Formats: sequence, C-alpha cells, structure tokens
Amino acid sequence: MPSKPLAVVSLSGGLDSCVAAAVARSEGFDLALLHADYGQLTEARERRAFEAIADFYSVDPAHRLVIPFANLRAIGGSALTDAAIPLPEGDLERQGVPVSYVPFRNAHLLATAVSWAEVLGAAAIHVGFVEEDSSGYPDCREIFLQAFELAANLGTRPSTRISLRAPLIHLKKSEIVLKGVALGAPLQLTWSCYQAEEEACGHCDSCLLRLRGFEQAGMKDPIRYASTLPSH
Repeated sequence: MPSKPLAVVSLSGGLDSCVAAAVARSEGFDLALLHADYGQLTEARERRAFEAIADFYSVDPAHRLVIPFANLRAIGGSALTDAAIPLPEGDLERQGVPVSYVPFRNAHLLATAVSWAEVLGAAAIHVGFVEEDSSGYPDCREIFLQAFELAANLGTRPSTRISLRAPLIHLKKSEIVLKGVALGAPLQLTWSCYQAEEEACGHCDSCLLRLRGFEQAGMKDPIRYASTLPSH
C-alpha cells in the first residue's frame, strides 16, 4: 500500500492548532507535529498539551519536533515573553494589536516548519491561523500566509512544493469548536490560557475567546477554569 502524504502541523497545544491537526488527519495526511517553546508564560503547560495531543494521534516520536525559540524571549516586546509588560484583563471589544502579540512569531514558526517539511518530504503545512474571530494578530492573516507560501517555494529546492494551509482561517471560534467535535479532536487535551497552568484563568483574551466559542456552539468547555467572566 502506498504511504499517506505527510503534513507538518504547527501545534501549540491550543484549540485552533488541535483542530487544524484533526483537519489534516481527516484529509488523509499522516502528521508531523511541530511545537515552539519561546519563553511564553504557559510554556510548560502548552508543551504538556502538545505531547498529549501527539499521543492521542499516535504520532511517532520521530515526527514530533520541539524547537526552543529563546531568541523571541530575548527580543521581548510581548506580555507573553517579557515580565515587565503586564498582561491586561481580557477585552473582546479591544481594537488594534494587543500586547500579547509576539513580534513576527509566526514567521519564525513557518520558516522552521518549511525547513522541516523539506527535509521530511512533506506535501503541506497546516496551521491554526484564525483571521475573523481572533485576537487581532497581524501574522495570522490569510494574506501573510499566502506571501509566506510564495517565499517558501521560491527559497527551497526546485523539486520542493509545499502548500501552506490554514483550514480555520475564516471560521468563528464557535465553528472551530463544532468542527473539532465533528472530527473527534481531543479538545479536552488543549490549553489556550495565556497566563495560568493549573486551571485556566478565565479572563485573559484567549480564555474569553474560547469560552465564547463554546457558549455560542452550545457546548461546555471540557477544561477547568479558576473563574470566568462574561464572554460577551
């Protein structure tokens, strides 16, 4: 039997990237999972979520890659990597780029994913970028991903052709929840909170987006929260 095509999935351990992995699997790909430790506040908890999701999908250890991006912590400029920048309470009505944005982080992730995909002979890279119902990060936009795909295929071997896919890019969080449930994704293993590692805080931007998504989907979030604020 011919082997399945391989997809590299950038898997933070959060809800969106987990569902992106489930989509890649449903499209007939075998999975190679990439995770970045960049000094974020919940680095250890996100790593645990990554490993748990990889175990759920029985991903071979040779197809799990954890990259330490210490340079992003050294550069700083984000409330997720610099203790001197306070992380504000969540506000789903806030405009502009939030202080939780890690400058150009996704470019580092995509560049690493492209390098690994070329070595593995992978056909695609799947990411959990969400543009319409996200925190306003400029490096989660479809136009950015399209530009990066062009650069990647210009800068790799002539025989290398990698498709960069963001299957959730135009979905709302509630739609992502429902897609994850329909695909049997292990949402109970995911972690989205920006600042807590035992119980999700329930009031950072990421928690509020997640809670609103489950609420609008008519479902209960399977992870535990220390407290919750209204998500709408």
